[in-house]
Amino acid sequence: MGHWRNSSEFFEYLAETAQKDPDETQLPAMNLLSDELGVSVARLREQLEVAKALGLVDVRPRTGIRRQEFSFLPAVWQALSYAIKIDRTQFDHYSGLRKHVEMCYWHEAVSNLAEDDFNVLQGFIDGAWKKLRGTPIRIPHYEHREFHLSIYRRLGNPFVLGLLEAYWEAYEAVGLNVYADYDYLKEVWGYHQKMVDALKLGDVETGYRALVEHTDLLYHRPGTESPEW
Repeated sequence: MGHWRNSSEFFEYLAETAQKDPDETQLPAMNLLSDELGVSVARLREQLEVAKALGLVDVRPRTGIRRQEFSFLPAVWQALSYAIKIDRTQFDHYSGLRKHVEMCYWHEAVSNLAEDDFNVLQGFIDGAWKKLRGTPIRIPHYEHREFHLSIYRRLGNPFVLGLLEAYWEAYEAVGLNVYADYDYLKEVWGYHQKMVDALKLGDVETGYRALVEHTDLLYHRPGTESPEW
């Protein structure tokens, strides 16, 4: 077994306290935890640092140690950021994963959307066009990221959302949010509009086809040699 599978007294403690009292997020001070768990402060500090890196706890001078709501993003991003620093093409592999996750979960995700969600999605589209038609032209990266993530947030699946969020973190890390061809961006947002228009009419399949076509378009983004969307 790899060393990463070794048990962590602190992780087990976090899980137990979360099950017993989900609303109580404040944890005891380090010395008290050390006594309670029967481990040295040094060992506990090591485990605490890992928990911080994974987003399981937040540690601040005045508030102490607090358990955080679970998010899959920190764990995925720790590995993904390392991978793309070693080899830029790892981002392309992850882009493929992200594409299939979105397509696989499309029908389940959109079935959970309500009228207010459609208004939010339309708001991102309107905001994007405002940037694209402004002087100077601005790249609507925030709107692009939030448009896609908003479709899948209603799933209530932290693993799906974490995988998708990590993609956008990587997208920024490799600099794809800095420049894009104007005609390409117009086509992208045209497909986004098709998705929303179809969903408003309850036409899930037309929306899905727009997503698939959107995927094909982004595989041929100007200035790139590999799939990035």
